[in-house]
Amino acid sequence: MTPRSLRSRLILIILLPLLLIALVAGAWQFRNATRSAQNIFDRGLLSAALAISRDIAVSDGDALSPATRRLLNDTSGGELFYHVYAPDGVFVTGYSTPPVLTKSTPLDQPDAIYYDAQYQGQSVRVLRFQDGTTISGVSGIFNITVWQNADVRNSFVREVVTRSFAVIGLLVLSVALVVWFGVALGLRPLLDLEEAIAKRTPTELEPIRRPVPIEARKLVETLNGLLDRVSRRISSKDEFISNAAHQLRNPVAGVLALAEAVHHAPNARAANERSAELVQAARETSNLTNQLLSFERASGTDVDRSGVQLDLTELLRRIAENFRLQNPSSLVELVLMLPDEKGRILGDEVMLQEAVLNLLMNAVVHGGPDLSRIEVNLTIEGERAILLVKDDGVGIPREKFIAAISRFGQANGGPGSGLGLPIAARVMENHGGSLRLIDAPDGAVVLLSLPLINAQV
Repeated sequence: MTPRSLRSRLILIILLPLLLIALVAGAWQFRNATRSAQNIFDRGLLSAALAISRDIAVSDGDALSPATRRLLNDTSGGELFYHVYAPDGVFVTGYSTPPVLTKSTPLDQPDAIYYDAQYQGQSVRVLRFQDGTTISGVSGIFNITVWQNADVRNSFVREVVTRSFAVIGLLVLSVALVVWFGVALGLRPLLDLEEAIAKRTPTELEPIRRPVPIEARKLVETLNGLLDRVSRRISSKDEFISNAAHQLRNPVAGVLALAEAVHHAPNARAANERSAELVQAARETSNLTNQLLSFERASGTDVDRSGVQLDLTELLRRIAENFRLQNPSSLVELVLMLPDEKGRILGDEVMLQEAVLNLLMNAVVHGGPDLSRIEVNLTIEGERAILLVKDDGVGIPREKFIAAISRFGQANGGPGSGLGLPIAARVMENHGGSLRLIDAPDGAVVLLSLPLINAQV
């Protein structure tokens, strides 16, 4: 199971490989100590055998020198036993019965043979050594057998390995303590970052500016970007609520006044007249509310452009059809000029339709009484689609461009909410495009630019 604590996880990541390395090192040390002990003790057996061979040659097998006896009594930490017999099998000196040579012991080594055997119920290490000499007039190959209890060698191995494991364990423990406190110190900047994040509130979304480690800088940059977007989103919501309250106050008051007038009308005729005015006022208030909601949607940054492919030519045909259905009695001619090639984009079909319809309705509302023609011209230029919406109305003076694109702003006054162009501009921005007003001698010209899908279909 994954540790919940980052500190515990880091410690496990560091210490588990270290423990594995320690176990491997301990196994290697045990194997090395076993080999070293065997070599040391085997050399001790050989030294004792050579000393015995020399002494029995000098004394004719009667006695061993004091140095050789000391060697036999305390060689490599334990007593040695020996047995010597002549070429004819006659016992010369030492212990009467040597360990039996095992069947698996190779016999093709005339000088020295090492093997493990049992002697009086104990495991022993044995050396059988053959040497040519003359004792009491008898010449030939004498067999010298020297052996030692295997526990002496095993004790030596255990002592060496125990010391090694103690050193390794001490090192692992020391590293564990260093890692424990080191990770705590290393994580302190993250704990400070957590404290800084905890101080942020919906009314306090300032970016985090305290120093952080290099590894956490991208995290802080991403978090600051998120805080900035959330802050702007909250500001946009607050501004929307303020604007909506401001813009709806007068229409709602008018609807209420007309409703009271209908209620207190002196006769049926007056009530019918006031009712018609009330319906018109309610319709205008409803349209304003829808425009405000559309502007709020367009102000968001949650437009999904990742997977919906749209054909601009087909989209514009549907928009033109909707415009004609919404204005069945209008005398304004809507002309589409579309290319033969398809212009495919990624975007939100509903928002794009609303943006272009707002431009068309804006032309109808503010184009003046002489408005007779609206032209929608689509061209493909490289990797972008260029859409021109032209009309032959009164147009927009250059000095009024900024006011026309601003929220609730109008270039020439008149009816409407002043949100048509701002909605279209926001929708273009959310789709990676742009909206510009073009200065023209006659009428108004709005230029829309949208990025195309790289692979044209």
